[in-house]
Amino acid sequence: MTASGWAQIGLYVLVLLALVRPLGAYMARVYEGRRTFLHPVLAPLEQAIYRLAGVRADDEMPWHAYAGALLAFSVLSTLAVYLLLRVQGYLPLNPRGFAGVPPFISFNTASSYATNTDWQAYGGETTLSYLTQMLGLTVQNFCSAAAGMAVLVALIRGLTRHTAQSIGSFWVDLTRGTLYILLPLSLVLALLLVSQGVVQTLGDYRVVPLWHPEGPAGGVTPVQQVLALGPAASQIAIKQLGSNGGGFFNANSAHPFENPTPLSNFLEALAMPLIPAALCYTYGVMVRDTRQGWAVLAAMVAVFVVLLGVCAWSEGRGNPILTSAGVSQAASGLQPGGNMEGKEVRFGIAGSALWATVTTAVSNGSVNSMLDSFTPLGGLVPMWLMQLGEVIFGGTGSGLYGMLAFVIVAVFVAGLMVGRTPEYLGKKIEAFEIKMAALMVLIPPALVLCSSALAMATTAGQAAAFNRGPHGYSEILYAFSSMGNNNGSAFAGLNVSAPLYTLVGGAVMLCARFIPAISALAIAGSLARKQVIPASAGTLPTHTPLFVAWLIAVVVIVGALSFIPALALGPIAEQLLMVRGATF
Repeated sequence: MTASGWAQIGLYVLVLLALVRPLGAYMARVYEGRRTFLHPVLAPLEQAIYRLAGVRADDEMPWHAYAGALLAFSVLSTLAVYLLLRVQGYLPLNPRGFAGVPPFISFNTASSYATNTDWQAYGGETTLSYLTQMLGLTVQNFCSAAAGMAVLVALIRGLTRHTAQSIGSFWVDLTRGTLYILLPLSLVLALLLVSQGVVQTLGDYRVVPLWHPEGPAGGVTPVQQVLALGPAASQIAIKQLGSNGGGFFNANSAHPFENPTPLSNFLEALAMPLIPAALCYTYGVMVRDTRQGWAVLAAMVAVFVVLLGVCAWSEGRGNPILTSAGVSQAASGLQPGGNMEGKEVRFGIAGSALWATVTTAVSNGSVNSMLDSFTPLGGLVPMWLMQLGEVIFGGTGSGLYGMLAFVIVAVFVAGLMVGRTPEYLGKKIEAFEIKMAALMVLIPPALVLCSSALAMATTAGQAAAFNRGPHGYSEILYAFSSMGNNNGSAFAGLNVSAPLYTLVGGAVMLCARFIPAISALAIAGSLARKQVIPASAGTLPTHTPLFVAWLIAVVVIVGALSFIPALALGPIAEQLLMVRGATF
């Protein structure tokens, strides 16, 4: 890869880290109920929402009531989107006259958007009306992201409170996260994207003449093209900021109407980890020790930078099979060099590798290149980032509460090693917390491996794969890694609209979202009831470089033990074949 490509990646990381503190401090003020610069405008609207909903801002909930509210809201959201998908043919704002979506795909899509996965077994511009895209999918992009942040804030309260029975109000946290954080950021980003050429219209698709009509000899030469349009910018903004990832168009962020320029590419890629990274500082502020937030963020950034380097290096080297065939993959004035198959020339290796790594680190799932065309090692990076549990930044809220589960495990193991009862932020970590943390850490890998095994062991699962050998297996493993970790990206080469993938995938997405979320709330309720233990000489410091290294080791070891055998059959075997010059 070229020096300018590495410089682009370096600039990206620096800009991201520079935004962590100001945004993180602002979000802490929002969730602590303190005044912000947006209060004069938004506070009256917030109070009006509470009055309409019959909610009292000071009426807090125990953890089980908080979990019940989360589940009730998510179930109703799923049902609402499902019904909207089924009856969209009878509703307005449907200029192309699309019929209702089939039942299995409607279930899969509704489950996907309610769980912040945004897995897409359909083509947006050929399946969904404008009303469905706006009222169904865009609204869920806000709601599912705000729900994830609400669970995180509840867990933080559990860590900071003592002898308390409540962890806040789900309805208040949901409202504040949407109103003060997601809406303003989305408005700013949407306007920036429109300035770059991202479409935003309720007008019908546009028929335009072709400049250079070409066609088969003796056949009919097409002279015009239908350009799909729609209210895309408003959905793209929240899809990136809320770690959602569902594209307005089937080609997602590789589509020129979703991501037309290098600047829009940079802004969208920056938006993906912005809130998850800043929430680390929010966490430090709310627990009254910002060193804790910086330590967690340092662990995330360290893993991210290393894997980003591996992906960019692998794609920059190119494919040795093409080299042996006499194809030049060297950078020059006419080409960016490296493995450009499946990548947009306007983004190149750096923009594509950066996006692929970010989108899977952040539980976002949007794509600006074809992951199926990456080198095996380059494709292994986004796959393994998901398989780590989406804790390297991860989803909005869900990434950090997932990482805090690993923190609890790391503290527990360290305590066992020195023969001392483990503590974290002055709270004893006991059997109940470890059981819940184990559920958060182990349920996603179990869902991924079991569903992948089911697909590989059945005719229906194998028939949906268009490739054979290690690559076909990688496509199936990647699909369930994406659904089982609420990511949403895909390797392609797989008919994911097949009933096995829509039904099993929908169930996997629901379980992967709500079992860890409820477990996190259970930990919050348990810790909130405990007394604070004063620090002593034997207390393990959890803000030092040593603990950061230990936390990274725990995350990587769990990911390696869970998935290295499965990866060995897919991308690792494929990489060895590529090095030998074999075709696959």
